[in-house]
Amino acid sequence: MLIHAIYTLLISISFAHFNNSQPQTVITDLNTAQALGGVILAKDLPTGTAVTHLSQLQLYKLSLLNHQAGKCAGFEALSPSEANQPALAISQLLQSHQKFQTAAWLSPLAIEHNDEYQALADSSNPDLLKETVLWLSSYTSRYNKNPQPNQHVEDLKTKLSDWLQDAKWPFTIELVTHKSTQQKTLRLRILGSTHPSEIIVLGAHLDSINTSTFGGQGAAPGTDDNASGSSNLIEALKILKAVTQPKRTIEFYWYAGEESGLLGSAEIAKESKNQQRDIISVLQLDMTLYPGSGEQKIGLLTDFTSPWLRELFKMINNSYVHASFIEDTCGYGCSDHASWFRQGYHAVIPFEATLNTMNRAIHTSNDVLGPKTSFTHSNTFTKFAILYALILGNSDLRPPN
Repeated sequence: MLIHAIYTLLISISFAHFNNSQPQTVITDLNTAQALGGVILAKDLPTGTAVTHLSQLQLYKLSLLNHQAGKCAGFEALSPSEANQPALAISQLLQSHQKFQTAAWLSPLAIEHNDEYQALADSSNPDLLKETVLWLSSYTSRYNKNPQPNQHVEDLKTKLSDWLQDAKWPFTIELVTHKSTQQKTLRLRILGSTHPSEIIVLGAHLDSINTSTFGGQGAAPGTDDNASGSSNLIEALKILKAVTQPKRTIEFYWYAGEESGLLGSAEIAKESKNQQRDIISVLQLDMTLYPGSGEQKIGLLTDFTSPWLRELFKMINNSYVHASFIEDTCGYGCSDHASWFRQGYHAVIPFEATLNTMNRAIHTSNDVLGPKTSFTHSNTFTKFAILYALILGNSDLRPPN
């Protein structure tokens, strides 16, 4: 009886905390918004999305529903100014959706096989990848609302500076401050030699969360979600440091606050659009460690991504990697690629498996190494990152007008 009473009291306190917290306006799937009973401010049937006003308790339920559906974030939190213009946010999504669905984006592409690129991709090492993943997941939690939300970010900045001190190209590494969260995004920029204004983006979110506890607190090693994708980018950089300076500028991002609604990437993508930056393409790596559909069987998400870039990725795979792609959908806001998509940029996200076979231990203290995790499988994504950076960073490939 005493244990039950204490549990009831804790639940009451937790719910009171949620009810007293500030509500949030987000973009998410329309069906989910309706199921939660949120105040729908704007909606769009072609994309199946809605801008909805949610209490903190409803937002917590949204996280749980998305987790059960196999999604990482599953929503994008809007800034106060965007929340005051819900129709505009939906209009941006619809414009991107219509733009990318035109037949012109499916124009045939051609890439020539490069033996040097093949050797670089093949030099990626699953054992070194494991070391990096274990280091990142050694933090008790990387949650953006922790009392010290930037310790792991600052530590990675230091390690990258050390790892890349003998790189053959000039680079800058900086912490990006945000308005929506105290956590910072880490950005590494390799300046292009001949076309510095043309930008290739690679990203992964660095934060983790434990939604099995109220408020996202608790142990959140986030080994798969997303120490894996973050480490793929790190290992790719370690190999790329041996190549000559790319023709185009390449930017690597380790985003803040993805689990709380794509916070870091949303601000960065919006600022990029406002500055009219010429971003050719965006690669997102989020969860790469669990081969739920089989080794070398990769989920390729088709909703809220670019058909042109997916076709290019298939060509890269056919020429160099020889994995198997399984097309799948995940709804709006399941990772940071959605932030870029809403701003009209071409984005792609290869995923560890299909959503119905992915790792179900994410967002809990059990997101650790297990008998079904595979660094050989995850290393495939390091290869994709290397080849994506080399091919797009040294070519004139760009989406058709």
